[in-house]
Amino acid sequence: MIPDLLFLAFSAGILLGATLVIAARNPMVGVMGMILTFLNAAGLFILFGAEFLGLLTIMVYVGAIAVMFLFVLMTIDIDYIKLKEGFAPYLPAGLLVVALLAAELILAAAHSPAQLTPVVVVGQGPQPQNVVALGQVLFTTYALPFQIAGFILLTAMVGAIVLTHRPRNDVKRQNVTAQVLRKREDAMVLTRPKTGAGATAKHWNPKSVAKKVKA
Repeated sequence: MIPDLLFLAFSAGILLGATLVIAARNPMVGVMGMILTFLNAAGLFILFGAEFLGLLTIMVYVGAIAVMFLFVLMTIDIDYIKLKEGFAPYLPAGLLVVALLAAELILAAAHSPAQLTPVVVVGQGPQPQNVVALGQVLFTTYALPFQIAGFILLTAMVGAIVLTHRPRNDVKRQNVTAQVLRKREDAMVLTRPKTGAGATAKHWNPKSVAKKVKA
């Protein structure tokens, strides 16, 4: 009974989120609808016993792709002051939706087939969950290919940064080596300015004054 109700709730959430993505005129509302769709799809995966796909959907699609869309929206010309108007009245409703989604995901994990009827292989006994089994295989049998794939992705990320980096000449940059190797004479000048002729005087030259002081 409860799994059937959860299936209907997640399906309704997916339809509602997809409708918001298509029909919303406000881009922020569209992104929120996309996040709602991803979360409900993750709930369906967990409910069907594919908890790894559900967690992967939350981490990749909600935690990365949806955040990328939000960053893109921040770069375009949007009147955020107008968007923030009327935020407080909708805050309780937003918190209620978040609480309902969290409760649905917890119930889906509790009533997942992997929790109710664990897979039993003849001669081997009960098998671990998908996440546990994948972790055992990934970090034992395929540990070296996994590390190589990580280094390849790191190299690709550094290469993308290097290729897209453009030096700018209109900004001031620090020369750390010159600052560390500078001498005391180059960093401090003792002067004896005349009365009324401060450091902002037109004819004031710190090098010539320093020579006079040394002399």
